[in-house]
Amino acid sequence: MLLGSIYRFFLCFIICFFSVSCSSFEFSLGGDYLLGGLFALHEVDHAKPQSTPEAVECSRHTISVSGYQMFQVMRFAVEEINNSTTLLPNVSLGYEIFDHCTATKNFPAVFSFISQNGSIKPKEMLSDHQPKVIALTGPYGSTRTVTIASLLTIDLIPIVSYGATSYALSNKLQYPSLLRTVPSNKDLIQMIIRIIQWFGWNWVAFLGSQDDYSEDGLKQFNKYINNTDICLAYQDTLSLEANYSLALKKIDMLKINVIVVFAMPQNVKNIIKAAIANNIRDKVWIASETWSMDKQLPREPGIEKIGRIIGITERLLSLPGFDEFIFKAKGTSNVHNNDSVEVQGDTCNQACESCSLLTAEEIINENPTFSFAIYAAIYTIAHALHNVLQCDMTECHKNTTVRPYMLLGEMKKVDFSLNGHQVKYDDNGDPTVNYAIMLWHTETNPPRFEMVGTYDTFPEITFTINSSLLPWHNNGSVPFSNCSVECKEGYSREREGLHDCCFQCKKCPRNSYVNYSRDPNTCFPCAENEWSVEGSTTCKTRSVVYLEFTEIPSIIFMVSIICLMSFFIAIFCLFAYNHDTPVVKSAGGSMCLLMLACLIMSSISLFFFFGNPTPAHCILRNFIFTFFFTVCLSCLTVRAFQIVCIFKMAAKFPNLHSFWVKHNGHWLFIVFSSVVVLIACVLWVTVAPPKPTRDTLSFKDQVILTCENGNIITISIIVFLCWFLGFLCLVFSYMGRDLPKNYNEAKSITFGLVLFYVSWTAYITAVLTLKSKYILLFNAIAQLASISAIFFSYFIPKSYIIIFQPKKNTTAYFQTSIQNYTQTISRT
Repeated sequence: MLLGSIYRFFLCFIICFFSVSCSSFEFSLGGDYLLGGLFALHEVDHAKPQSTPEAVECSRHTISVSGYQMFQVMRFAVEEINNSTTLLPNVSLGYEIFDHCTATKNFPAVFSFISQNGSIKPKEMLSDHQPKVIALTGPYGSTRTVTIASLLTIDLIPIVSYGATSYALSNKLQYPSLLRTVPSNKDLIQMIIRIIQWFGWNWVAFLGSQDDYSEDGLKQFNKYINNTDICLAYQDTLSLEANYSLALKKIDMLKINVIVVFAMPQNVKNIIKAAIANNIRDKVWIASETWSMDKQLPREPGIEKIGRIIGITERLLSLPGFDEFIFKAKGTSNVHNNDSVEVQGDTCNQACESCSLLTAEEIINENPTFSFAIYAAIYTIAHALHNVLQCDMTECHKNTTVRPYMLLGEMKKVDFSLNGHQVKYDDNGDPTVNYAIMLWHTETNPPRFEMVGTYDTFPEITFTINSSLLPWHNNGSVPFSNCSVECKEGYSREREGLHDCCFQCKKCPRNSYVNYSRDPNTCFPCAENEWSVEGSTTCKTRSVVYLEFTEIPSIIFMVSIICLMSFFIAIFCLFAYNHDTPVVKSAGGSMCLLMLACLIMSSISLFFFFGNPTPAHCILRNFIFTFFFTVCLSCLTVRAFQIVCIFKMAAKFPNLHSFWVKHNGHWLFIVFSSVVVLIACVLWVTVAPPKPTRDTLSFKDQVILTCENGNIITISIIVFLCWFLGFLCLVFSYMGRDLPKNYNEAKSITFGLVLFYVSWTAYITAVLTLKSKYILLFNAIAQLASISAIFFSYFIPKSYIIIFQPKKNTTAYFQTSIQNYTQTISRT
């Protein structure tokens, strides 16, 4: 049964190949070199299933005026080249043209092209093989081209396609001998995406037909919108029998107002007719190259209501002399050209009886989209042949053997100007892009096309649209085709549903911003040294602040410290000079000088509160004050205890008093307290030392440079020791409130300690309630107040006696005071 089927196939093929006659001489022309041409002069609307293999007779189907026009462009180009005196001089081109009306059942033409002397030899060596044609152009459409390309590329027969745009054909490993004079779907899709982005649309539909052209276009569209804001809300590839109304109703229900129609003309007609029938209104239709310049669709009744149609086509270039050629051809369609030689042995699908019924006007006014592409394809072959034959301005070396692969090599290198357009090919065999954006004016009679934009890749990439030429329906405003209204400035998108284009708007919080070019869906946090208010698109730089030496408060404070330290040193010298006087001895003698020295050292720490804080600043400002001031407090505590001990403890607890005096208890206590505080301070700056920090929370527009306090446990120990010594001192001062006036220091010590507690309480309150760089100044003031309180309450009264009341600074005066105190005690 299989052998029978094969037999019937070859029988049909032989009958078709040899017995069908042509209707005119137009399909064949003799010449030194033959070119092949494949054009769809007829349209096969519905492919019918067949029980036996057979070739399709195209002439039995509907005539295609557009296909016949393309057919005539090839004939015109060949005649023009043959009449040229500079291109291929003394060489004539001939052609063999076939009607290629279907993709899968039109192989007789291809077999004829690759045959040599009427036969096909498999596994022919390229160096010896000489097919019937040296190159061919066509067929129209990606599917038709893909179907035959593999057969032709086996022998590296050059194919210059004028209407196959599938990006897959750019793969030179699979299609090494194919070039094309129309841009690929990749370029067309990128152009469509540019138009969509130009008008700010992101909610679009894609309709195609079930063929390689549309499927490749859909693939490229999905690929190139990945990194854009465009969402493909609806996509469908429709057969000729599909339910077009249902697809359009879904698009309308989804509120999609921009529809990309990337389909073959037969499917496009069904889509447009269904849109008119279903009252689809005010859409934007983006037409691919296959139907962007269709002459019949704009005349469909009611098409003006469906919206605006924007077509993309190659830049329309005129073909001077073509109109005259058509008028001449139609006038002599049944008479042979005297200058041409008819090729004998006409084969299947070289007949077009209906073509003779077409008028010259019908042909000339047909869709010119692919005319220049065909014209450029023939000229590409001619220029390559010119180079292979090593032609000069007067003659060519006709004795040169021209093999298809030799011609292919030269075709890839051609670079020439044709009617003001540069013809050249990249490594993939693709041409430069020169697109035009055409607006359909369907409301006029007759309908017209207006160029409103351009897109070129040579000599550089340029893209322009004249928006003023687009009369939109909604009071002239650009139609809205977005899933969601664009967010206001400072609002990020929060996605809803499956598509990125569908979202809610969320205001960015304080200290964050939204960058629409980086990611419109995220509120990015500002850097540490930046700030922003709610709803920001950028962050502002924070000002960095700290207590500078040059500020007025800092200068006043430092001058005060210097004056106070000078005063401390003067009093220290005064006490040292009067070391043996009763006033100094009653104040503590050597202990008094230690206290003054500690107060001077504590004052030094105040200078480290100013300037840009460093680790040394943070340690020294706290370590120096804490240690030396605590030593001073321990001295003051011991001094208060000694006075009580002398006057009260000696009488009531003589043994304990004797032990205290014998072992220098006051110095032991001072040393012990100092060592404990020193250990605590060392632990503090060792375990977790104070260090510079940037306060970014207190102020939105400022970064405050300050110091963090370090480990909380060690700080707590130090604060406890300091405050505990102060508390003991207060207790002992209260116990000695009734001592002799010369020894009664309760009031001065109490005043100093109360001022000490008040200053630090005020500072802590300020820290908890206020946020400012001047908090550091408050800290310094608290330290200064603590130092000054002890100094002025304890040392100034004694200094006053030494300087202004020397009579009270005598042994007799102190003894009289003790005697009076003893008499008073004995009476009580």
